Amino acid sequence: MAQAAVSEGNVLGWAKTDKRRMLHVVYRVGNLDKTIKFYTECLGMKLLRRRDIPEESYANAFLGYGPEDSHFVVELTYNYGVDKYDIGTGFGHFGIAVEDVAKTVDLVKAKGGKVTREPGPVKGGKTVIAFIEDPDGYKFELLERGPTPEPLCQVMLRVGDLDRSIKFYEKAFGMELLRKRDNPDYKYTIAMMGYGPEDKSAVLELTYNYGVMEYDKGNGYAQIAIGTDDVYKTAEAIRLCGGKITREPGPLPVINTKITACLDPDGWKSVWLLTTKILDHLRYCS
Repeated sequence: MAQAAVSEGNVLGWAKTDKRRMLHVVYRVGNLDKTIKFYTECLGMKLLRRRDIPEESYANAFLGYGPEDSHFVVELTYNYGVDKYDIGTGFGHFGIAVEDVAKTVDLVKAKGGKVTREPGPVKGGKTVIAFIEDPDGYKFELLERGPTPEPLCQVMLRVGDLDRSIKFYEKAFGMELLRKRDNPDYKYTIAMMGYGPEDKSAVLELTYNYGVMEYDKGNGYAQIAIGTDDVYKTAEAIRLCGGKITREPGPLPVINTKITACLDPDGWKSVWLLTTKILDHLRYCS
């Protein structure tokens, strides 16, 4: 028992010192060309790479504000013949930091985009925000900030037990609780989790709505990919914290990239990639 406790302590302690970074977020779209056009023209993203896999009936594209080896990016997946997905009630939004929210909203409107919240201060605060939707209905929160190295700055997911989720992401994922805010007037609480400050790195925004324990995840949003130095230790830490391993750690066929995959306590999926081989994972993550 003592030996097991020491082993557990070593694994969970290592999770906080591992060189981890949120790499990309994966979700499905119904028209790849249309979505790429919207992201590049309205949101200022760059198309980093694109690949068509006809033998497996899908195509994907990576877009973002800088190279994949240093920035958080989106991976769009199009499955042949599927033009619509159910986003569900669990996924919330992506966050993008812009220097002028009103100007960005005007551009979105000019390109035919949908604005669901006009620019203005966030409730109970001073930060100017707005909400828009992409062609598939995924929501984006525009946050007015000064220049930042990581404009694609948030992924918001809803959870059924915020304290449980915070504990899991701190211990199993080695993330830091950056801030927590309760809003009883609107009956929700949020927690920002990540590997660096919100103004310089991408973070995970976990939202708990009072009394809601479960959510419909739909079939549009897929997963977040995170870089790690050791997929085997990562998988063990996740197990120790109650997460479910859905792909045992090990190399992918042919390309030899080591990966593992897991579900958090609410069933949200993450894929972990050996950081020295992050560009070789494309086949699996699509």
